[in-house]
Amino acid sequence: MKITVFSTKSWDREYLPLANQDKHELKFVTPRLDADHADLAKDSEAVCIFVNDDGGKESLAALSKLGVKLILLRCAGFNNVDLDEAKKLKIQVMTVPGYSPYAVAEHALALILSLNRKTHKSYNRVRENNFELTGLLGFDIHGKTVGVLGTGKIGQVFAGIMKGFGVKLIGYDKFKSDQLVKDTGLEYVELDQLLAQSDIISIHLPLLKDTQHIINDQAVEKMKKGVMIVNTSRGALIDTKAVIKGLKKGSIGYLGLDVYEEEESLFYEDNSGKILQDDTFARLLTFPNVLITGHQAFFTKEAQENICGTTIQNAEDFSQGKKSDNAKA
Repeated sequence: MKITVFSTKSWDREYLPLANQDKHELKFVTPRLDADHADLAKDSEAVCIFVNDDGGKESLAALSKLGVKLILLRCAGFNNVDLDEAKKLKIQVMTVPGYSPYAVAEHALALILSLNRKTHKSYNRVRENNFELTGLLGFDIHGKTVGVLGTGKIGQVFAGIMKGFGVKLIGYDKFKSDQLVKDTGLEYVELDQLLAQSDIISIHLPLLKDTQHIINDQAVEKMKKGVMIVNTSRGALIDTKAVIKGLKKGSIGYLGLDVYEEEESLFYEDNSGKILQDDTFARLLTFPNVLITGHQAFFTKEAQENICGTTIQNAEDFSQGKKSDNAKA
């Protein structure tokens, strides 16, 4: 099977062929998938896409005309693909769930620790022979209340990590895990309770219609003053303008983001020589208590091996007509 890989980066060229072992013909292209670039998949039965590729109606229509029958997402999320339209066009959509919950959960912890103890600022000071401690004051995580917003695979790993800090764990999810409660002592609460009680909120929800902007003006108003919010899931779970208001008022004390709702034009590219056009993102960068990384939580060796291995297995299952739990449409 010929597979066109969109949004290709160096790690895709390294890990996908290792997983593929010449089973399929891989065609690597740099542009993101959208209606204008869909023609790059000419003569391919499948396309392989990433988080910021456009799987909307126009793109799917263009792919369908080319004869594409399979979309392989090399990620867990699928909010960028119109599943209903894919079904109409008889295009199979397959994802990579649970590729490494440890990678994402550990990155969430990295953001928490960096925001709290300001290690990124200390690093820069020391390099300039500045050993002043003013402005670097943190707090003990031990004894704090940590809210886990979403207790799927990643949320469960995150809760397990935080248990070691001696925190009180509370969680919110429509689907509760009795095993998580047993293993970590996490208490499930309603969303408003989690917002009101948490000193730290870590977001691990999928992006769906009912979770988009779950952190909005109303949610921020219900939070503890000085709360820390960390998002390593999907950018649009947070209404960026709402958290900016919270930061300006001081009601949000810390914000750690690995994702951003308008990241498509920013992340995964070297824009260092360009003028930043996104005024909202630029405003975020002005706050000293905001730490942003460029959607790298997934980026570990183990995660790449799992992502690429599962992606190729998905292609194998499709080509052999096997049913797969990774199929979304």
